[in-house]
Amino acid sequence: MLKRLLTLSTIILCSIQVSAQKQKFDVQGKAGARGIMPENTIEGMLKALDLGVNTLEMDAVISKDKQVVLSQEPYFNNEISLMPNGKAISFKDQKKYNIYKMDYDEVKKFDVGSKVHARFPGQMKFKAYKPLLTETIDAVEAYAKEHKLTKPVYSIETKTIKNGDNEFQPEPAEFVDLIMDIVNAKKISKRVIIQSFDMRTLQYLHEKYPKIQTSLLIDEKEPFEDYIDKLGFKPTIYSPYSVLVGKGLVDRCHEMGVKIIPWTVNTLKEIKYFMSLGVDGVITDYPNLMGQLK
Repeated sequence: MLKRLLTLSTIILCSIQVSAQKQKFDVQGKAGARGIMPENTIEGMLKALDLGVNTLEMDAVISKDKQVVLSQEPYFNNEISLMPNGKAISFKDQKKYNIYKMDYDEVKKFDVGSKVHARFPGQMKFKAYKPLLTETIDAVEAYAKEHKLTKPVYSIETKTIKNGDNEFQPEPAEFVDLIMDIVNAKKISKRVIIQSFDMRTLQYLHEKYPKIQTSLLIDEKEPFEDYIDKLGFKPTIYSPYSVLVGKGLVDRCHEMGVKIIPWTVNTLKEIKYFMSLGVDGVITDYPNLMGQLK
């Protein structure tokens, strides 16, 4: 009897510990919920809210008429895009469909929800367009209020191409200012993270908007301290490619007072592993997996 009670107590304690860890854990839905919904669409963001994400991760580019548009690339990726006439875009031609060279009225005519995604075949399919950041925030805030959901954090990535200034994107200062004009107008600055692989945007943001949270995205194996030295300040979050993350890196981040949130973590086994390392959250294409944690 005593042994059974001790076993029951252990199970309850473990359940409480997992529950507490989940509450502190930052679940970031990549481009909304890219594994199950078209990426960077309003519908995908609302689905991620329904799945209980803490943070909506999204990608921002700039159109010719200086609109902030949600898009993983500053052009129409052939994997997901159909032209206004319904025709496919070839891989070799995709960069010709440069969003920075199009007014938003033209951008909105492309379909980015109907084509079957080779890497995410389980995505729901429907006709969709690349939305403005402004309308995305309005839709999310209204949906959260209507359904009595906790309002999310917005993690907005400045999508840039190396040596692409004035061809695929504006200069870093203009890029950041265009985003921050919207953030301030919508009064959500306390719930915003600006993330980027491009240190220039984070450096300008830190200088001009020092209260805004920052996340440094990393995809190459260099020492953590070297990246921080190059950046010139401590970001709120260090966000490396998941294969680069081990217990030592987690500890070094925490010793410096920096959160660590790896990307892109797409299996339940991986999520559990990174939680066991003590990371502060994960970016995942499948936020629905969090409901399977026990």
